[in-house]
Amino acid sequence: MPVQRVPLVNDEIYHIVLRAVGDSVVFVDENDYYRGIFSIYEFNNNSLVDIWLRRQKRKKEKLLEKSEGQTLQSPERDLLVEILAFSFMPNHIHLLVRQLKDNGISQFMQKLGTGYAVYFNKKYLRKGHLFNRFKAFHVNSDEQLKNVFAYIHSNRISIIEPGWKENGLRDSKKVANFLENDKWHSYPDYLGKKNFNSVTTRKFILDLMGGEKGCENFINMWVNNKKTAKDFEEE
Repeated sequence: MPVQRVPLVNDEIYHIVLRAVGDSVVFVDENDYYRGIFSIYEFNNNSLVDIWLRRQKRKKEKLLEKSEGQTLQSPERDLLVEILAFSFMPNHIHLLVRQLKDNGISQFMQKLGTGYAVYFNKKYLRKGHLFNRFKAFHVNSDEQLKNVFAYIHSNRISIIEPGWKENGLRDSKKVANFLENDKWHSYPDYLGKKNFNSVTTRKFILDLMGGEKGCENFINMWVNNKKTAKDFEEE
């Protein structure tokens, strides 16, 4: 039977999962992760995007910023979605987004999947599709939104503690420190660390959580209670 997909409606919030074909590793090294972050920023644009030209322009901008001591403003983008949170795993990506334009999520995910695949296939001398079709889960309430937010960011814990959801945390302080300083998700930005702060829009969730400290307290509580995706995606 064909997979039924939830309607993607403007101004509604969705948890998006983009998984690699065969669960293969698609973020092999640090440069791949940086390219992934760059991609979710640049491809969130209703206008045509040429990643190579944008990278060359950014290199020149950074040289000017460094030599002249001025911060240059990035060009305006015609956003397809509002990215509220993200987390990159070796074989998949989690995104929390609000759709801004008709068909915005689908356009964004097509651009992201195709664009990153071109980069990855060229670098690693492979051919073919890199990702499966994305899955979308509608977020129906503030409580569900808080749980999805925590679930997305807690995914990175398995990098240092595989099986933590089944077996519990061995070292909660180590895990808290890892989550706060790990680069490949948006949680550090929610704590004011300015990791990739231009990628996400955070005010709405910060207000919901009670600020940066509220985010930290909720994540720590949530992680120690080991909730799973099924607990809230079906609420």
